Amino acid sequence: MRTMRELRGLSAAVTGGARGIGAAIARELVRAGARVAIGDLDRETAERTAAAAGAGAIGLDLDVTSTESFRSFLDAAERAHGSLDVLVNNAGVMWVGPFEEEPEAAALRQFEVNMHGTARGMRLVLPRMLERGSGHVVNVASMASKVTPAGEATYAASKHAVYGYSAAVRAEIEGRGVEISVVMPAVVETELARGTSHGRARRLEPDDVANAVLDALRRPRFEVYVPAGLAALSRLYAASPPRLRDALARALVPNQVRLSNRGERAEYERRALAASADPDGTGRSAR
Repeated sequence: MRTMRELRGLSAAVTGGARGIGAAIARELVRAGARVAIGDLDRETAERTAAAAGAGAIGLDLDVTSTESFRSFLDAAERAHGSLDVLVNNAGVMWVGPFEEEPEAAALRQFEVNMHGTARGMRLVLPRMLERGSGHVVNVASMASKVTPAGEATYAASKHAVYGYSAAVRAEIEGRGVEISVVMPAVVETELARGTSHGRARRLEPDDVANAVLDALRRPRFEVYVPAGLAALSRLYAASPPRLRDALARALVPNQVRLSNRGERAEYERRALAASADPDGTGRSAR
């Protein structure tokens, strides 16, 4: 049996850490004795979240769509804490509704944040970890990495991409001392999921995901489902013939076209998905 990893003294960076799942992850890491850099477009809230988390946490500016910003964030985390043992790629955005009504800008924004933001972080941090032969990248994806909820076409595609990219990179670095995990929760009570349906499953809290992330750090493994019982459902879904798979999806995966409250989501989507003009090519955007 693999020895449980001690989290006390580790240095971690969490993207999209000002609110929701990211804030819960940061808080639990600090509680476990880790030092944490919280990165977010909303630096003021990131700093307040860090102060609430306790000693060992700092809040920093981060735009995951900008390589310059992401590199500066990682450099600042290393300067503050002397090293960087863990990167949690948590930042994400989501548009919900019929695919033919989705604005192209919203589709591009989801891939830029969810997929390319995650890949950008991995490209920047993994060489540092591989050089010293240790480290752990945790990518917070979604159960939409494995199933395809109606009304979340681009979001599901971006999370499928996160899973595929993570698996391929993991295969490349196997045996070099660095771990990669993909955490796949069901619907979580956050601003991102506002107005969506959780179907028959229990609606998760951010702490449920945070606890799963810490467990993955203590007992490294690639696939982490939240709740854990979704692992068996995912295997059944993948192994089923198409007609049974369709029946399972109809029974268990909420149809967000029919069940979501788009009016309730309007303000979140306006703020999170409205990219600003980018004349200098930095990738900065409004949120």
